[in-house]
Amino acid sequence: MTYKATEVTIVTEKVIQDQIVAIIEAEGATGYTVIEGSGKGRHGVRTHARPSVAGDAFDIVKIEVILANRAAAERIAEQVADKLFTYYSGIVYLEEVEILRRSRFGD
Repeated sequence: MTYKATEVTIVTEKVIQDQIVAIIEAEGATGYTVIEGSGKGRHGVRTHARPSVAGDAFDIVKIEVILANRAAAERIAEQVADKLFTYYSGIVYLEEVEILRRSRFGD
């Protein structure tokens, strides 16, 4: 049997990863996934292949979290956008997903 849940996906700069994780954990998420990446957007090309004075702080990460509670997912998305995307580049989006083992994804 499958259950409906909401996935929050955040693509942003690595430098704010810890702040995003704190928001996710404060909303009661039981886990998340962080994927390092590169790409191109309004702020130019980002790649961890080229050396930088700032190290890897401005590399791109994709953070995914799945929650059974839609309201908690929306709060995470809103907090990240409101608190962090004024000063840092990034996108956040929500998707409806189907999951197995609902108990693994909170209430």
